[in-house]
Amino acid sequence: MTSRVWFITGASSGFGHLMAEKALENGERVVATLRKPEVICDLAKKYDELEMKTQKKQLLVLKLDVTIKEEISAAFIAAKQTFGRIDVVFNNAGYGIISEVEGVTEANARNLFEVNFWGSFNVAKQALEYFRKNDPVGGLLLNMSSMFGVDAPPGAGFYAATKFAFDAVTDSLAKELDPTWNIKVMIFCPGWFKTNMTMVNAVVEDVHPEYAGKENLGSIQVREVAIGLIRGDSPLLQDARKLIDRFWDLSKLEKPPYRVAFGEDAKAAFKARWTTLKSDLEASEEWSKDLTFGD
Repeated sequence: MTSRVWFITGASSGFGHLMAEKALENGERVVATLRKPEVICDLAKKYDELEMKTQKKQLLVLKLDVTIKEEISAAFIAAKQTFGRIDVVFNNAGYGIISEVEGVTEANARNLFEVNFWGSFNVAKQALEYFRKNDPVGGLLLNMSSMFGVDAPPGAGFYAATKFAFDAVTDSLAKELDPTWNIKVMIFCPGWFKTNMTMVNAVVEDVHPEYAGKENLGSIQVREVAIGLIRGDSPLLQDARKLIDRFWDLSKLEKPPYRVAFGEDAKAAFKARWTTLKSDLEASEEWSKDLTFGD
Protein backbone atom coordinates (compact mmCIF):
# COMPACT_ATOMS: atom_id res chain seq x y z
CA MET A 1 0.00 0.00 0.00
CA THR A 2 1.34 3.45 -0.96
CA SER A 3 1.99 5.67 2.03
CA ARG A 4 -0.51 8.47 2.53
CA VAL A 5 0.34 12.15 2.63
CA TRP A 6 -0.81 13.96 5.77
CA PHE A 7 -1.30 17.73 6.01
CA ILE A 8 -1.32 18.68 9.70
CA THR A 9 -2.00 22.11 11.21
CA GLY A 10 -0.88 23.06 14.70
CA ALA A 11 2.05 20.63 14.53
CA SER A 12 4.18 22.47 17.08
CA SER A 13 2.88 20.50 20.06
CA GLY A 14 -0.01 18.49 21.45
CA PHE A 15 -2.20 16.42 19.16
CA GLY A 16 -0.71 17.92 16.00
CA HIS A 17 2.87 17.07 16.92
CA LEU A 18 1.98 13.62 18.22
CA MET A 19 -0.05 12.86 15.10
CA ALA A 20 2.87 13.89 12.89
CA GLU A 21 5.20 11.60 14.81
CA LYS A 22 2.73 8.71 14.65
CA ALA A 23 2.24 9.04 10.90
CA LEU A 24 5.98 9.31 10.25
CA GLU A 25 6.76 6.30 12.42
CA ASN A 26 4.30 4.30 10.34
CA GLY A 27 5.93 5.22 7.05
CA GLU A 28 3.52 7.97 6.02
CA ARG A 29 4.60 11.26 4.48
CA VAL A 30 3.80 14.37 6.50
CA VAL A 31 3.41 18.08 5.85
CA ALA A 32 3.77 19.57 9.33
CA THR A 33 2.56 23.16 9.48
CA LEU A 34 2.95 25.58 12.38
CA ARG A 35 3.55 29.24 13.08
CA LYS A 36 7.12 28.70 14.32
CA PRO A 37 8.90 25.91 12.40
CA GLU A 38 11.98 26.19 14.61
CA VAL A 39 9.96 24.63 17.44
CA ILE A 40 10.21 21.20 15.79
CA CYS A 41 13.79 21.54 14.51
CA ASP A 42 14.81 18.24 16.16
CA LEU A 43 12.10 16.32 14.30
CA ALA A 44 12.98 18.09 11.05
CA LYS A 45 16.69 17.30 11.48
CA LYS A 46 15.94 13.62 12.11
CA TYR A 47 14.01 13.26 8.87
CA ASP A 48 16.43 15.44 6.89
CA GLU A 49 19.18 12.99 7.83
CA LEU A 50 16.96 10.05 6.91
CA GLU A 51 16.24 11.66 3.54
CA MET A 52 19.97 11.95 2.83
CA LYS A 53 20.34 8.21 3.42
CA THR A 54 17.26 6.99 1.56
CA GLN A 55 16.85 9.75 -1.05
CA LYS A 56 13.17 9.76 -0.13
CA LYS A 57 11.46 12.76 1.45
CA GLN A 58 9.10 11.94 4.28
CA LEU A 59 8.66 15.23 6.16
CA LEU A 60 8.00 18.75 4.92
CA VAL A 61 7.87 21.47 7.57
CA LEU A 62 6.09 24.69 6.62
CA LYS A 63 5.36 27.98 8.34
CA LEU A 64 1.61 28.49 8.55
CA ASP A 65 -0.57 30.88 10.49
CA VAL A 66 -4.12 29.67 9.78
CA THR A 67 -5.48 33.21 10.17
CA ILE A 68 -3.63 34.19 6.96
CA LYS A 69 -5.40 32.77 3.89
CA GLU A 70 -2.39 33.35 1.64
CA GLU A 71 -0.22 31.19 3.90
CA ILE A 72 -2.81 28.40 3.80
CA SER A 73 -2.88 28.46 -0.01
CA ALA A 74 0.92 28.54 -0.20
CA ALA A 75 1.23 25.59 2.17
CA PHE A 76 -1.15 23.44 0.15
CA ILE A 77 0.66 24.34 -3.07
CA ALA A 78 4.01 23.38 -1.52
CA ALA A 79 2.57 20.11 -0.21
CA LYS A 80 1.23 19.20 -3.65
CA GLN A 81 4.49 20.13 -5.36
CA THR A 82 6.52 18.07 -2.90
CA PHE A 83 4.44 14.91 -2.59
CA GLY A 84 2.09 15.02 -5.57
CA ARG A 85 -1.09 14.60 -3.57
CA ILE A 86 -2.70 15.13 -0.13
CA ASP A 87 -4.63 12.24 1.40
CA VAL A 88 -5.39 13.24 4.99
CA VAL A 89 -5.86 16.73 6.43
CA PHE A 90 -5.72 16.90 10.22
CA ASN A 91 -7.41 20.25 10.85
CA ASN A 92 -6.08 20.70 14.34
CA ALA A 93 -4.80 24.25 15.01
CA GLY A 94 -6.67 26.03 17.79
CA TYR A 95 -6.70 27.23 21.38
CA GLY A 96 -9.14 28.07 24.19
CA ILE A 97 -10.25 30.89 26.46
CA ILE A 98 -11.49 30.55 30.03
CA SER A 99 -13.81 33.41 30.94
CA GLU A 100 -17.31 34.33 31.91
CA VAL A 101 -19.28 35.05 28.73
CA GLU A 102 -20.00 38.65 29.71
CA GLY A 103 -16.42 39.17 30.86
CA VAL A 104 -14.50 38.05 27.78
CA THR A 105 -12.35 40.66 26.06
CA GLU A 106 -13.82 41.32 22.63
CA ALA A 107 -10.41 41.36 20.96
CA ASN A 108 -9.60 37.95 22.45
CA ALA A 109 -12.99 36.55 21.45
CA ARG A 110 -12.63 37.76 17.88
CA ASN A 111 -9.12 36.34 17.57
CA LEU A 112 -10.40 33.02 18.90
CA PHE A 113 -12.92 32.91 16.06
CA GLU A 114 -10.23 33.89 13.55
CA VAL A 115 -8.20 30.83 14.55
CA ASN A 116 -10.73 28.20 15.59
CA PHE A 117 -13.49 28.99 13.11
CA TRP A 118 -12.18 30.94 10.10
CA GLY A 119 -8.75 29.33 10.17
CA SER A 120 -10.24 25.85 10.38
CA PHE A 121 -12.78 26.67 7.67
CA ASN A 122 -10.17 27.94 5.23
CA VAL A 123 -8.01 24.87 5.78
CA ALA A 124 -11.03 22.59 5.22
CA LYS A 125 -11.97 24.47 2.05
CA GLN A 126 -8.48 23.98 0.63
CA ALA A 127 -8.52 20.33 1.69
CA LEU A 128 -11.62 19.64 -0.39
CA GLU A 129 -10.12 21.35 -3.43
CA TYR A 130 -6.97 19.25 -3.23
CA PHE A 131 -8.80 16.00 -2.52
CA ARG A 132 -10.63 16.53 -5.82
CA LYS A 133 -7.27 17.02 -7.56
CA ASN A 134 -5.99 13.64 -6.38
CA ASP A 135 -5.70 10.78 -8.82
CA PRO A 136 -7.63 8.78 -7.83
CA VAL A 137 -9.86 11.41 -6.24
CA GLY A 138 -10.62 11.35 -2.52
CA GLY A 139 -9.28 12.11 0.90
CA LEU A 140 -9.98 12.22 4.61
CA LEU A 141 -10.74 15.45 6.48
CA LEU A 142 -10.26 15.15 10.24
CA ASN A 143 -11.69 18.22 12.01
CA MET A 144 -10.61 18.68 15.61
CA SER A 145 -13.47 19.71 17.83
CA SER A 146 -14.04 19.10 21.53
CA MET A 147 -16.54 17.74 24.00
CA PHE A 148 -17.33 21.45 24.45
CA GLY A 149 -18.44 21.53 20.82
CA VAL A 150 -21.27 19.23 21.91
CA ASP A 151 -22.19 20.53 25.37
CA ALA A 152 -21.11 24.08 26.24
CA PRO A 153 -19.86 24.44 29.84
CA PRO A 154 -19.78 27.53 32.02
CA GLY A 155 -16.48 29.39 31.83
CA ALA A 156 -15.69 28.46 28.23
CA GLY A 157 -18.61 29.85 26.26
CA PHE A 158 -16.65 31.48 23.45
CA TYR A 159 -14.39 28.48 22.97
CA ALA A 160 -17.48 26.28 22.80
CA ALA A 161 -19.06 28.74 20.37
CA THR A 162 -16.15 28.40 17.93
CA LYS A 163 -16.47 24.62 18.04
CA PHE A 164 -20.28 24.62 17.76
CA ALA A 165 -20.04 26.98 14.79
CA PHE A 166 -17.42 25.01 12.88
CA ASP A 167 -19.10 21.70 13.68
CA ALA A 168 -22.34 23.09 12.23
CA VAL A 169 -20.53 24.13 9.05
CA THR A 170 -18.95 20.67 8.91
CA ASP A 171 -22.37 19.03 9.33
CA SER A 172 -23.70 20.98 6.36
CA LEU A 173 -20.58 20.41 4.32
CA ALA A 174 -20.66 16.65 4.84
CA LYS A 175 -24.22 16.58 3.49
CA GLU A 176 -23.27 18.65 0.43
CA LEU A 177 -20.34 16.57 -0.85
CA ASP A 178 -20.75 14.58 -4.05
CA PRO A 179 -20.22 10.89 -3.16
CA THR A 180 -18.17 10.45 -6.34
CA TRP A 181 -15.49 12.68 -4.82
CA ASN A 182 -14.76 9.93 -2.27
CA ILE A 183 -14.17 12.44 0.53
CA LYS A 184 -14.60 11.25 4.11
CA VAL A 185 -15.17 13.71 6.95
CA MET A 186 -14.83 13.13 10.68
CA ILE A 187 -15.24 15.32 13.77
CA PHE A 188 -13.04 14.42 16.74
CA CYS A 189 -14.43 15.44 20.16
CA PRO A 190 -11.88 14.75 22.91
CA GLY A 191 -12.30 15.41 26.58
CA TRP A 192 -9.42 16.63 28.76
CA PHE A 193 -6.02 15.33 27.61
CA LYS A 194 -2.53 16.34 28.69
CA THR A 195 -1.34 18.64 25.90
CA ASN A 196 -0.28 22.26 25.49
CA MET A 197 -3.92 23.05 24.68
CA THR A 198 -4.63 22.92 28.40
CA MET A 199 -1.19 23.53 29.88
CA VAL A 200 0.26 26.38 27.80
CA ASN A 201 -2.02 27.71 25.08
CA ALA A 202 -5.19 28.47 27.05
CA VAL A 203 -5.98 32.14 27.66
CA VAL A 204 -7.41 32.87 31.11
CA GLU A 205 -9.30 36.16 31.38
CA ASP A 206 -9.73 38.06 34.65
CA VAL A 207 -12.84 37.15 36.62
CA HIS A 208 -15.78 39.41 35.85
CA PRO A 209 -16.30 41.50 39.04
CA GLU A 210 -19.96 40.44 39.39
CA TYR A 211 -18.87 36.77 39.56
CA ALA A 212 -15.81 37.19 41.78
CA GLY A 213 -15.90 35.35 45.10
CA LYS A 214 -19.06 33.40 44.29
CA GLU A 215 -17.76 29.85 44.54
CA ASN A 216 -21.18 28.35 43.79
CA LEU A 217 -21.21 29.70 40.23
CA GLY A 218 -20.27 27.42 37.37
CA SER A 219 -17.61 29.61 35.79
CA ILE A 220 -15.79 30.01 39.09
CA GLN A 221 -15.81 26.23 39.60
CA VAL A 222 -14.43 25.75 36.09
CA ARG A 223 -11.66 28.22 36.90
CA GLU A 224 -10.73 26.14 39.94
CA VAL A 225 -10.58 23.00 37.84
CA ALA A 226 -8.48 24.84 35.24
CA ILE A 227 -5.71 25.47 37.77
CA GLY A 228 -4.81 21.78 37.89
CA LEU A 229 -5.28 21.40 34.15
CA ILE A 230 -2.87 24.24 33.42
CA ARG A 231 -0.33 22.89 35.92
CA GLY A 232 -0.64 19.49 34.24
CA ASP A 233 -1.32 17.55 37.44
CA SER A 234 -5.11 17.29 37.31
CA PRO A 235 -6.53 13.76 37.65
CA LEU A 236 -8.91 14.72 34.82
CA LEU A 237 -6.08 14.70 32.27
CA GLN A 238 -5.93 11.64 30.04
CA ASP A 239 -3.09 10.16 27.97
CA ALA A 240 -2.69 12.03 24.68
CA ARG A 241 -0.49 9.31 23.15
CA LYS A 242 -3.18 6.70 23.70
CA LEU A 243 -5.64 9.05 22.00
CA ILE A 244 -3.35 9.46 18.99
CA ASP A 245 -3.34 5.67 18.59
CA ARG A 246 -7.16 5.83 18.35
CA PHE A 247 -6.95 8.67 15.82
CA TRP A 248 -4.55 6.57 13.75
CA ASP A 249 -6.77 3.49 13.81
CA LEU A 250 -9.82 5.54 12.83
CA SER A 251 -7.96 7.15 9.93
CA LYS A 252 -7.47 3.73 8.35
CA LEU A 253 -11.12 2.66 8.41
CA GLU A 254 -12.93 2.31 5.10
CA LYS A 255 -16.17 3.55 6.70
CA PRO A 256 -15.24 5.58 9.78
CA PRO A 257 -17.80 7.03 12.21
CA TYR A 258 -18.58 10.71 11.73
CA ARG A 259 -18.52 12.36 15.18
CA VAL A 260 -16.55 10.57 17.90
CA ALA A 261 -16.29 11.20 21.65
CA PHE A 262 -12.92 10.35 23.21
CA GLY A 263 -12.82 9.74 26.96
CA GLU A 264 -15.44 9.17 29.62
CA ASP A 265 -15.75 12.93 30.12
CA ALA A 266 -16.51 13.43 26.43
CA LYS A 267 -19.05 10.62 26.49
CA ALA A 268 -20.70 12.31 29.48
CA ALA A 269 -20.90 15.56 27.51
CA PHE A 270 -22.61 13.76 24.63
CA LYS A 271 -25.10 12.18 27.04
CA ALA A 272 -25.77 15.49 28.79
CA ARG A 273 -26.50 17.19 25.48
CA TRP A 274 -28.76 14.37 24.35
CA THR A 275 -30.65 14.47 27.68
CA THR A 276 -31.17 18.22 27.34
CA LEU A 277 -32.33 17.97 23.73
CA LYS A 278 -34.69 15.12 24.58
CA SER A 279 -36.18 17.14 27.42
CA ASP A 280 -36.54 20.20 25.20
CA LEU A 281 -38.18 18.12 22.50
CA GLU A 282 -40.69 16.68 24.94
CA ALA A 283 -41.45 20.17 26.27
CA SER A 284 -41.98 21.36 22.71
CA GLU A 285 -44.67 18.83 21.83
CA GLU A 286 -47.62 20.84 23.11
CA TRP A 287 -46.25 24.15 21.75
CA SER A 288 -45.72 22.75 18.24
CA LYS A 289 -49.30 21.65 17.63
CA ASP A 290 -51.82 23.37 15.34
CA LEU A 291 -49.43 25.81 13.72
CA THR A 292 -50.28 24.99 10.12
CA PHE A 293 -50.96 28.07 8.01
CA GLY A 294 -54.65 28.78 7.50
CA ASP A 295 -56.04 26.48 10.20
